[in-house]
Amino acid sequence: MKKTSTRLADGRELIYYDVRDDVVRDAVDRRPLDPIATASAVRTDPLLGEFVTIASHRQSRTYHPPADECPLCPSDGDRLSEIPDRSYDVAVFENRFPSLAGDAGRCEVVCFTPDHDASFADLTDERAGLVLEAWADRTAELSQLDSVRQVFCFENRGAEIGVTLGHPHGQIYGYPDVTPRTAQTLRSLAAHRERTGRNLFADVLDAELAGERVVLAGGHWVAFVPYAARWPYEVHLYPKRQVPDLLGLDEAARTEFAQIYLELLRRFDRIFGEGEPPTPYIAAWHQAPFGPLAEFDVRRDEFALHLELFTIRRTSGKLKFLAGSESGMGAFINDVPPEAAAARLREVASS
Repeated sequence: MKKTSTRLADGRELIYYDVRDDVVRDAVDRRPLDPIATASAVRTDPLLGEFVTIASHRQSRTYHPPADECPLCPSDGDRLSEIPDRSYDVAVFENRFPSLAGDAGRCEVVCFTPDHDASFADLTDERAGLVLEAWADRTAELSQLDSVRQVFCFENRGAEIGVTLGHPHGQIYGYPDVTPRTAQTLRSLAAHRERTGRNLFADVLDAELAGERVVLAGGHWVAFVPYAARWPYEVHLYPKRQVPDLLGLDEAARTEFAQIYLELLRRFDRIFGEGEPPTPYIAAWHQAPFGPLAEFDVRRDEFALHLELFTIRRTSGKLKFLAGSESGMGAFINDVPPEAAAARLREVASS
């Protein structure tokens, strides 16, 4: 992998990740851009103790542009985009409309491919592996910032999810504090250790490996539908060797990841049958926060890196909406039994 860092016209960082070492990235951003002005603020809910980000400047962000004005496609002639070069393998840049910025963290965009009409599932094993290397590299870099405590790599796919740019891409958030979801997980880790003397993640993985909800397993990864899945089709992907973050993956796990993950994504597109539109999904990496976790009474190495992949589509033409119980009380109701979801995801395996 070759990494090339440069700057866009407004000063934001842009990083190219290339498979070949002899690629030269020297294109200059020719757009007349003003410096970025953000208005992010992080507030804490006094009742829940959870932080909420206020980012009013995002109201003006780019919204469903036509394909020939896509800001994530490579620049070509007078059609200038966020990527000055005429081609790229994987590109990462600071978000022009960040939810988090300055002392409140950092937001980046990850472009998986220059092909506007492709998806992550269309990548080769080599290109998917390059994305994994980019995620790991950005995790390492962002973890060094004073304003970042937790790094979150994720992809939103599909208009139903709320995606405003159709080009295949993901995002990386560097949060200034431990997120509410992770904080609850850390508290559960501590309580389980106090009660049993064992690691909660290890016990969950052992139980799932012995059950009927395993979807796909390799030598280094296992994917399963969790016992208490919130979403109609939800798969958790774990490395079999527990590590706290992407940086902990060894070479064998990194190599196998592309094969396992691409197969999962392709199965997701077959869940609802032939002729159905691509399945909308969210793919989210869960990594341990950086720095000491004394306030949760856990060690960082007790956390287990994993990816959660889920769709809000519950059946053909119907979505799972977060209505009163889910949005108002945080109490999920799932229409699809996890065992049935796992069986369907096994059924649509590639031949």
